[in-house]
Amino acid sequence: MPGTLYLLPTALDIQGWYAVPPQMLAICQTLNHFIVEDAKTARRALRSAGFSGSLEPLDMVLLNEHTAYQDVPKLLQPLKEGRDMGLMTDAGLPCVADPGHWAVQEAHKIGARVVPVSGPSSVMLALMASGLNGQSFVFHGYLPQEAQGLATRLRQLEQAARRQQQTQIWIETPYRNRKLLPAVLDTLAADTWLCIAADLTAPTEWIRAQHVAQWRLHQNIDLHKRPAVWLLGFI
Repeated sequence: MPGTLYLLPTALDIQGWYAVPPQMLAICQTLNHFIVEDAKTARRALRSAGFSGSLEPLDMVLLNEHTAYQDVPKLLQPLKEGRDMGLMTDAGLPCVADPGHWAVQEAHKIGARVVPVSGPSSVMLALMASGLNGQSFVFHGYLPQEAQGLATRLRQLEQAARRQQQTQIWIETPYRNRKLLPAVLDTLAADTWLCIAADLTAPTEWIRAQHVAQWRLHQNIDLHKRPAVWLLGFI
C-alpha cells in the first residue's frame, strides 16, 4: 500500500505563523520525506514552525518551476514504497500558484491517500477583504509583463468582470509592483473596483479597495518588494 501525501501549509510571512494550525507541525514531526520548492527555505520554515528534531536527516526532493513533468513520478518513490510524505510550498498553501499539483496528480494515480491541511492563502484572504464577489471568481496567476500585452489582458479581465459579475484575481513578482500600479490605473475604467492586498498576515499588512477613480488620486503608494494580491470587479 502506498503512503499518505500530506499537503502542508506554511506562513505567508516570517511573523505570520500564528495563521498556520498546530496540526501542520504535528504532522511534520512524524515525516522523514518532503517535496519542497527549495530545501533551504523549507528547513527554515520547519524551524520557524517549531520543528524540534534534527533537520539534516530529512529527505527533501525539489518540485519547482524548473522541474520537468516527466520527472515527478520518481520524486514520489518513498510514497510508492508505503512511506508518508509532506508537500510544502515556500509560502501559503501547496498547489495554489505553484507546481505542487503535479505531485498530487501522481499520488492519486498510484492510489495514495491525499490529506490537505488548512492554512493561510493570500488569494482567499485578499478575496475576503476586497468587498468583491466571492461566489464567482477566477485566479489568473501572473499577467503579461510586456506593456501592450498587460493592457490587453487587463481589459479582458475587466470585460469578464463586468459581463459576468466575476471577481478577477492575479499576483505579481513583488519587485515589479511599482511598475504595475500605474499601468493598471492607466488601463482600467474609472468605475472599476480595485483591491490591492499587500503583506498579508505580516505586521505591515495593508489592504485598500476603492474605485479606480479614487486610486488615481493616490498613486504615491509604495508597493515595491511587497507581496501583493490584486483584484478587480464591479460593485
